[in-house]
This record gives sequence, C-alpha cells and structure tokens, in this order.
Amino acid sequence: MSPRALLLSLALLTCHSALSAQWLTHPTPGIPRLADGKPNLKAATPRTADGRPDLSGIWYLHFEGCGRFGCADYQAGPEFFDFGATLPGGLPYLPWAAALVKERQAANAKDDPIGLCRPGGLFRFHTFPPPRKMVQLPNLVLILSERDVMYRQIFVDGRALPADPEPTWNGYSVGRWEGDTLVVQTNGLREGTWIDRNGSPLTAAATVTERFRRPDVGHLQIEITVTDLKAYARPWTVTLAQELAVDTELLDYHCMDNEKFAGRPVAH
Repeated sequence: MSPRALLLSLALLTCHSALSAQWLTHPTPGIPRLADGKPNLKAATPRTADGRPDLSGIWYLHFEGCGRFGCADYQAGPEFFDFGATLPGGLPYLPWAAALVKERQAANAKDDPIGLCRPGGLFRFHTFPPPRKMVQLPNLVLILSERDVMYRQIFVDGRALPADPEPTWNGYSVGRWEGDTLVVQTNGLREGTWIDRNGSPLTAAATVTERFRRPDVGHLQIEITVTDLKAYARPWTVTLAQELAVDTELLDYHCMDNEKFAGRPVAH
C-alpha cells in the first residue's frame, strides 16, 4: 500500500474531526458537476481572467485501468519505470548510457536517488505515484509535489534562461504561451539525474521543452522533449496524460518520516 493510501485508510478509521482536518473530502470549489454530483471532467477548460487556460489543480498520472482511489490508490504508471515505455524502440541511448541502464537494472536500482530519499528531479515530478498540485499565477506557475513536500517554479514573466547556470535538482524553467499551450524551457539540470526507475541518465548538457495543454476540466497533457546529445543519439519526445483529482488535498509526505531501518545490519 502506498504511503498516501495508508494515511487515507488510517484517517477513515479515526474520528470525523481528524478526517476533516486533513481536507481529504472537502469539495473542490468551482468544479462543474453532473446531475448525480460527480465532477464533470469533460466540461470546458477553465480559464483565467486574461483568457488563458487555467492549469491549476491537483493532478496524477493517468494510465488505462486506474483512477482516483482505484488500483490501490495511486500507482506508478509505465513511465515511472521506463520513461520511454511508449516510444517505438524505447529511448535512443548512446552505447555508454545503454550500458549504464543495464548495470543499474542488474543492481535493482539500489542507487536510485528517490530510494535514498533524495530529490527525484524534473521528470519524476510528473511520474511520482502521489499527486502534484499546479498553481497558476499571472507570471509564475508553481508545481507542488506531495512526495517529499517539494516544489518547482516556472517563470512566465519574460525572463531568459540563465546562460551558465549552477545545476539544480529541477533546473531553471521559463515559460511562454503559444495560443492555449504553455511552452516551458528548462536547463541547468544536475549531472547524474535519473529520469526513471530503470536509471535512464541525464547529463548537465540537457535541455528540456515541455508543452502543457488542458483540453477540458479533467485532463492535462504534457509533451516533453529532451535534447541531450551526450547521452542520447537524438532528441526524443514523450507525452504524459494526467487526470484531475477532485474533492481532496495534498498530504505531507517525506520518505524519511518514521524511518527505522537505516544503519541496521541486513540479515543474510
């Protein structure tokens, strides 16, 4: 069971006041409803005062067969394990990168940063099983991740990307609107970032372009193009589908909370 599912189960077993305090059943304001009270996820795209699509909401990675609190709550989609799962032929690794992925898989991903409670980086912001919240302001878009209470900033105020950035976990992101699509460019990502659980690498030379589209109330499409010619033979593009989580809120979750096993000997 995921940490979120466990917390939710515990909340349901406690008193009503404890459940209410976590806002896990508070109705999401402004969501169009069907006659039976369920959210109308196919209603028209919400828009901001200036007419832009409003990307705000709590989102989780959608894949066939699972939904809100279905499939044992949020589960990892295929891109969490292999970011190129939907690409014909998979990610176009250079030979050294392919060998590294094979080595990391053989070691059962023991050095995966998220397994060591370190930040997961930009790509896994989109693929973590726990949800993330987007907050759209006039000149800034924030993405708040439930996993390890992390955040990401996308500046939409006309600034340029830094020319020689000091690498960071999530890089430096600037956005602009092209019609109803928010186009985000990112550089300054850390060398050694794991794109997925397989250990697909990223180098500090990488640049990323994301295209966010919200075709209706309940769905978000994120097209991600990666150019990293030190690790991959050519640029490649993956599109992720995310679905809106309604009548709920984020929970504080950090993977080191109540940790009991670090430093203990492993039985053989």
